[in-house]
Amino acid sequence: MRAVIYARYSFDGQSEASIEDQVRNCRQLCEQKGWEVTEVYADRAITGATSLLRPAYQKLMADARADRFDVVIAEALDRLSREQVTTAALFQQLTFLGIMLFTRAEGEVNELHIGLKGTMNALFLKDLAIKTHRGIEGRVRHGKSGGGRAYGYRVAHQRAEDGNVIRGDREIVEAEAAIVRRIFAEFATGKSPRAIARDLNRENVKRSGGMRRGADGYPAK
Repeated sequence: MRAVIYARYSFDGQSEASIEDQVRNCRQLCEQKGWEVTEVYADRAITGATSLLRPAYQKLMADARADRFDVVIAEALDRLSREQVTTAALFQQLTFLGIMLFTRAEGEVNELHIGLKGTMNALFLKDLAIKTHRGIEGRVRHGKSGGGRAYGYRVAHQRAEDGNVIRGDREIVEAEAAIVRRIFAEFATGKSPRAIARDLNRENVKRSGGMRRGADGYPAK
C-alpha cells in the first residue's frame, strides 16, 4: 500500500526537530504495517487553525486527487488540523477518494474520531486564543510591546535575574526615529501623505522590513 506522511509543528514552543520526530515515528508505523512510504509532507512553524496557508497540506490534497497514494499517516489528528470544519472536510474528501487516514494516536480514523477529536481540537484553539490575548494584554498593561516591531524601534534583548528572557521591551533606533519625527513635522506643516511618501521613496528610505511605500503612503504592492 502506498503511504504518505504528513507532519507539522506550529508556534507553540515546538522546534523543527519535532518534524523529524514525527516522521521517524510514522515511518516505524509504516514498517510495522508493511506500507511503502512514497512521500513526506511537512509544514514548519505554521498554525493548525487553517489549511489555506499550509503549502505542504495543499500539495497533499492535490496529490490525493491525483491518486498518488492509498493512505495518509500522521502522528495525531491535530497535526493535520485543529479546526473542526477542516478536519471533517479532509476526512470526507479522503474517504470519497478511497484513501485511508491513519494516525499513531488514533489508529484508523473514522467518523467517531472526527466528531470527538475535532471538537476537542476546536476547544483547544479557542482556549489558546484566550490565553494568548491575555498574555498580550498583560504585557501591554506593564508598559511592554504586545508584539511585532514598529518602525523606529528594535527588539531589546534582555534577561531577568533568573535568566529568563524579558519579552516586550523595545529600544529606539535613532536613525529611524529621525524619519518618524520628520514625517510628523512635515504633515503638521500641511504636506500630504502622498508627497511625504514620494520624497521618502526618492531618497530610498525603506519602511520597516525593507519595503517601499506606495504613492498613498502604504506599502507598495
